[in-house]
Amino acid sequence: MRHKPRTVTKLFAVRPRLRDAVVLRGMGLLVTVAFCLVHAVSPGFAAGEGDKAQSAPSRPVPKERAFHGALPQSVIDMREQILAAVHSGNVADLKDAIEWNEIKPDFGKEANDDPIAHWRRNSSDGSGREVLAVIANLLALPPARLAIGKDPENTLVYVWPYVAELPLDSLTPAEEVDLYRLMPVAAAKSMRDAKKWTSWRLAIGADGTWHTFRKYDQAN
Repeated sequence: MRHKPRTVTKLFAVRPRLRDAVVLRGMGLLVTVAFCLVHAVSPGFAAGEGDKAQSAPSRPVPKERAFHGALPQSVIDMREQILAAVHSGNVADLKDAIEWNEIKPDFGKEANDDPIAHWRRNSSDGSGREVLAVIANLLALPPARLAIGKDPENTLVYVWPYVAELPLDSLTPAEEVDLYRLMPVAAAKSMRDAKKWTSWRLAIGADGTWHTFRKYDQAN
């Protein structure tokens, strides 16, 4: 009796376990290939990249030379109170900002007793408007931000102009321009040769306290 050869279809129909094994093996091969392809093209799994990221040297944080961030609101309030006198053109209006302080700001030994009268006497115009122009020029520049206060919550002090706190013999070209906005080139050169700030400086604490506004000289 002759037997007909079994077809592939009948073979799998007869042996379902063999059919399932073949299908599963094929699916496993496809998954393996897909996994290799994904990992080969994905930048996150590049060979050795994780090691490179861990061993790369960290960049040094540059030293802050001028503060361009947001000022504390208390500093903004005091700055605006001082500028209100500038905009009025009356040096006597600085008294309002002075009286905001519990302690009078340091205006220099000669000016501390009566700063308004002192500024009027020593202004070239005789009315103190020259001093107001000095303040306007200082506050038009960004400040330096210094951590010099004793109060942990208000340790920061903002100083105008920021160039007063920089090494004068290593200013960048842009910083030199800011310096010349405040004084003639000859005066700037004299200070740079002496490596000491000898001009006006204004400081306000983070709590809004007006600490100082005075002109420095070689002895200070």
